[in-house]
Amino acid sequence: MAFLISYGELFLIITALWIFLRVIFAVKNKAVCWKYELKLLSIYICILVIVRLVCFPLFPSGGQMEKLLVYTTKDVRNRLNLIPFAFMVELYDGWEINFFGNIAMFIPLGMALPFCFEKMDNIKTVTLAGFLSSLFIEISQMFMYNRGTDVDDLITNTLGAFIGAFLYFYIFKKNAVRYSVPESAAAR
Repeated sequence: MAFLISYGELFLIITALWIFLRVIFAVKNKAVCWKYELKLLSIYICILVIVRLVCFPLFPSGGQMEKLLVYTTKDVRNRLNLIPFAFMVELYDGWEINFFGNIAMFIPLGMALPFCFEKMDNIKTVTLAGFLSSLFIEISQMFMYNRGTDVDDLITNTLGAFIGAFLYFYIFKKNAVRYSVPESAAAR
């Protein structure tokens, strides 16, 4: 079985699913906190950007973004790399974009997760969430034409989530605490 899907179609599916889930949570909680919903938009944007970069070529041919071919097959061995950093032996064209791009792609997610979710209160938890997100992506790529599942991507995406969490906890959050007004001073 195989089907083609464009980024526009995938964007609409993700957006419809996002809205559906947010409505379900609002009904369940019997309220909508618009401030929280605005914070969650950072996660939504991360999802859209990651899907765009993972599923569709970075540089479209002829200025047109090709459709994604999704199919099922029993043989994925030719699209599966389980040897860490094997590319360093055969430095292929574009390895730098792949290596550093995979790190950079997950830095915003590593910052957005603790920003949005109180339970993501340490670097270890955020890094684990980044790892699991990347694992989901790598497994799903087994069913995408011209995409491969690579342990390098798992490592670099996880590193990106770690860097994002580090930035959030040790730079932005630390500075926010340092420059906040103490409660005793605000009461005066």
